[in-house]
Amino acid sequence: MGDVLAHKSELLGLVREYLDFAEFEDTLKTFSKECKIKGKPFSKTVGGCLKDSRSPAIQQELLAAFSGGDQKAFFRLWEEHIPITVRDGDALAQKLEFYLHIHFALHPLKRGTGRLDKRELEERISYFRSFLETRGAALSQTTEFLPFYALPFVPDPRVHPSFKELFQDSWTPELKSKLEKFLALIFKVNNTPKLFTIYKENGRHNKETLQRLQQQLVDAERRSMTYLKRYNKIQADYHNLIGVTAELVDSLEATVSGKMITPEYLQSVCVRLFSNQMRQSLAHSVDFTRPGTASTMLRASLAPEKLQDVPLLPSLDYEKLKKDLIWGSDRLKAFLLQALRWRLTTSHPGEQRETVLQAYVSNDLLGCHGCQQRSGLQLLHSKSEVVRQYAARLINAVASLAKGRLYLAQNMQVLRMLEGRLKEEDKDVVARENVLGALQKLSLRRPLQTAMIRDGLVLWLMDALREPDCLSDYTLEYAVALLMNLCLRSAGKSVCAKVAGLVLKVLSDLLGHENQEIQPYVNGALYSILSIPSIREKARAMGMEDILRCFLKEGNAEMTRQIEFIIKQLNSEELLDGVLESDDEEDEDEEGHDTMEADLDKDELIQPQLGELSGEKLLTTEYLGIMTNTGKVQQRGQASVQRSGGEPLRRPVTPGGHRTGCPV
Repeated sequence: MGDVLAHKSELLGLVREYLDFAEFEDTLKTFSKECKIKGKPFSKTVGGCLKDSRSPAIQQELLAAFSGGDQKAFFRLWEEHIPITVRDGDALAQKLEFYLHIHFALHPLKRGTGRLDKRELEERISYFRSFLETRGAALSQTTEFLPFYALPFVPDPRVHPSFKELFQDSWTPELKSKLEKFLALIFKVNNTPKLFTIYKENGRHNKETLQRLQQQLVDAERRSMTYLKRYNKIQADYHNLIGVTAELVDSLEATVSGKMITPEYLQSVCVRLFSNQMRQSLAHSVDFTRPGTASTMLRASLAPEKLQDVPLLPSLDYEKLKKDLIWGSDRLKAFLLQALRWRLTTSHPGEQRETVLQAYVSNDLLGCHGCQQRSGLQLLHSKSEVVRQYAARLINAVASLAKGRLYLAQNMQVLRMLEGRLKEEDKDVVARENVLGALQKLSLRRPLQTAMIRDGLVLWLMDALREPDCLSDYTLEYAVALLMNLCLRSAGKSVCAKVAGLVLKVLSDLLGHENQEIQPYVNGALYSILSIPSIREKARAMGMEDILRCFLKEGNAEMTRQIEFIIKQLNSEELLDGVLESDDEEDEDEEGHDTMEADLDKDELIQPQLGELSGEKLLTTEYLGIMTNTGKVQQRGQASVQRSGGEPLRRPVTPGGHRTGCPV
């Protein structure tokens, strides 16, 4: 009974706190009066809604210290009144504190009157250096703040180009405005009622739970289909095994009576036991007269890691499929594109996946073999956002395989459509990710590299990478990898030479990015373009070597070796000659490793309704074709070119292939 009363008291306190916060004064008086009449006390310490009468005064003191350059008073108040959890855990607070330290460090240089007090400046710079080595070290890997770590070592920051914006008239007022907004927000947050916090957290939790359950349902249905197939196969094997066992028991009884078992009989039993892939060899090439042969073969059949019996997927009616992809409803198109992608991404690597891709190519699923007015490629420009995204996902999946890239490269219209979609798609992040992923994989082929450079893709990538923090991890990684592949070509280097300042600024900013997956591609691009004398000269003028040396201590061993190679390239005096150009005259190279990344199937937009077909069930129910026995596709050897230890990438790669250790 005591617990119930305590909870009621707390709930009443929550209601009272919210009414007070929302300024429902009359309602609050009536509510408090009725609680008192009914003898229902409410808790007075339920939330964090504690109105501090000193809050305005504290804000004014902080702003006055900021304007007057009083560093000690400001940071004393800052540490006393800004909670440590906010200062250490909130990214906005950390960035603001960093800029505040810059403001106070440079304050003597910004005073327009009087002589410069060098001793005061040295003390403030020393205080700033101490901050960089302690609390400020957390932002040392952030692109935005990387140049400021060199500030304490610059004799006169006023004339250094990297710090020009710090001395503009608008910089200090803008920082003060940010400080005012932050302080107002911090002191207001402390007054937020607990009831509002509970409601907000519960709503977000419910939405996330619903999305997670929907995705789990789709995954469970796909797994159930797989398990059902396995169950049927196991059941058939079980019945077969029972029959063989009964025969073997009869044979053992016969041997007791003196009857011999012939090799032919033993062979017939083993053929029934073993998988389909072994039956032909057993029937024609295995000698069962030798002792131990049957047991050896049986053990081999029970070792799935050595021999897997993966069935081919049913053939489809591709003419009907292509017709519905063009003329069907948008919802049907989306489900078909999803099912065709799943068939490729969930198939077993090897013969099963190769057979699926071979069927897509031989039946020209996307319409790459000719200049058709209507084809699967046109779905990239569908009015439906879902159809556009799912078309991009399927093309990206096809481009993940070497033979898929060969198929897409047959028609330059594919490249033009992908480039157009990349530049136009600004709403659907996932669609743009997949278009970019497909382009990056196609950049492994030389003719397509040349076309991309000619179409201005290098400059587009430069513009997109100016704000890397606004990009998803997938977009950032594949954009930088694509830029590197294009920069490896002489034509790409020539484009970079025309905008050397921009490209060096973008790549130097990316060097310190928190996404470590992009570092090999940033290093490879830098190493490549620094072979151009004019770019080397520009890099030296902007202090590129100092920026690079900042990473020698912080990076891992591999990163450190790559940076050393880049510094060596930066300081070389070699002139551009025919040797450098010769790499463009080689035969076409391509990454031989096929990688199907998990991102292809993430965040599905559509879910089947009750009674609606999707995935493999949709394909095999509505589009089942005549079964064809496609022979095994010959696996060509994986092409890989070894690079010396620690050297930056110098051949085109994809992020998936590079992570699995198979660069070209």
